[in-house]
Amino acid sequence: MTERLGRSAGLIGLATLASRVLGLVRDQAQAYFFGTSMQADAFVVATRVPGLLRELFAEGAMSAALVPTLTRTIAKEGKEAGFRLGSQVINGLLLITGAFVLIGIVFATPLTTFFASEFAAVPGKLELTIELTRINMPFLLLIALAAACMGMLNALRRFFVPAAAPAMFNVVFILATVILVPILHARGLDTVMALSIGMLGGGLAQLLIQWPSLAREGYRHRWVLNVRDPALRQVMILMGPGTLGVAAGQINLLVNTWLATPTEGAASALRFAFQLMYLPIGIFGVAIATASIPTLAKQAGEGAQGSMIATVSWAIRLMLALSVPAMVGLIVLAEPIVGLVLERGRFDADSTLKTAGALAFYAPGVLGYSVVKIVSPTFYALQDARTPVLISVFTIGLNLVLNLWLNSIYGFTGLALGTAIAANVNAGLLLYLLSRRLGGGDFARILVTLVKVSLASAAMGVAAHYAHGWLLTQFAEPVLWHRFVRVIGAIGVAIAVLTATAYVLRIEELRAALARVFGRRQKP
Repeated sequence: MTERLGRSAGLIGLATLASRVLGLVRDQAQAYFFGTSMQADAFVVATRVPGLLRELFAEGAMSAALVPTLTRTIAKEGKEAGFRLGSQVINGLLLITGAFVLIGIVFATPLTTFFASEFAAVPGKLELTIELTRINMPFLLLIALAAACMGMLNALRRFFVPAAAPAMFNVVFILATVILVPILHARGLDTVMALSIGMLGGGLAQLLIQWPSLAREGYRHRWVLNVRDPALRQVMILMGPGTLGVAAGQINLLVNTWLATPTEGAASALRFAFQLMYLPIGIFGVAIATASIPTLAKQAGEGAQGSMIATVSWAIRLMLALSVPAMVGLIVLAEPIVGLVLERGRFDADSTLKTAGALAFYAPGVLGYSVVKIVSPTFYALQDARTPVLISVFTIGLNLVLNLWLNSIYGFTGLALGTAIAANVNAGLLLYLLSRRLGGGDFARILVTLVKVSLASAAMGVAAHYAHGWLLTQFAEPVLWHRFVRVIGAIGVAIAVLTATAYVLRIEELRAALARVFGRRQKP
């Protein structure tokens, strides 16, 4: 079971890695043309409302509710029954998200003003944000349908295409930015509109790339919607309270955006930092969680709690082996990484300092966000949406209190730290309650892995710090290739130290992960 999980996670990780690399290129293009300017802030805020609704109705609660239900339906009633459920989910999403898109367009002014009233102090900034919000709203509909397709394919254990679909989003976004910004500028139009066009085009591409795979599996869409269907009602029951349960991260980002708007460039700096922090989560946490969910759903349907404990334990230990070093690396090399990846064009040294400060404070959240990706869907597999909701409500409240406090101490970078702390509290509480639900959590093995990986990561972090410091004396110029040598050299030394330490400490999960990266099979 763990070998199959590792293979699936590796396949998803490969596709997700491509998507995340393209995501970095996307952010580079956006940073080059807009930096942390007024336009960048306006676009970031204009994506927050559709982004929150996307998490509520698409990539968050809907995905977590749909995959386990579809997996059980296919196992018990066959593929056709699963496809019938998928059709009904899509039709329901068309109605619900379509309504929210219309509401968002009509009420864009009060919604945007509520989150970014401080923008009114800068001439034209609030008006631009409102206009972009209206343009961005249809993205919700497109991404909801894409997430439904992703859920159906994952339930059929088809992981690669859904994991690669975000790559198409990034490709379209990059092309729209690079091609349309000069065209819009030449015609005297606001160049930031290119970002919204890329966002909508990317959402459509993410949907279209998955449809042929579904068709090959035999899916034919049916225009039916029976609210009395037991399977559909189960999805709705899980989604209802669960919309808040898995949306804590997006709601916390909204809070951050609201508190950051008084500082020029803060909203876009936080957004760039969050994207960089989320890179290891997207590669490791999402890949492992996506591979785990169908297995956990099947085990839950069979009442195999012992097997669920083993699956959750291995998934979390494998995730820790990858995420803890990533977290330490982001903290130690925050400024060099931001400088290498983003500092060019309108993204200047001041933008780098702002973004790096936020990234260092966001980095501890890698652990919390990754654990939640595994643990929260497990509650859904157990048909328990109530627990994630209650914990998330508490976490959102905690995040608000922390952000208000830390913002007064550290400025807008304190918002990142508050979010990271809240994410880890959320993960810890969910993991504890899940262990009580399952009658065990294999905490001893998880703790041993955490301690060993932390020791190895600490050694790695020290090595990375001193390696970068030495390279800085040899390659001191602020040019791209000097930055590249410093960062890649420090990362190379860090990986070597991490690998050696993993061997000495006998960290089986880290060795298994590294073996898979280099193409060698290793059983856990």
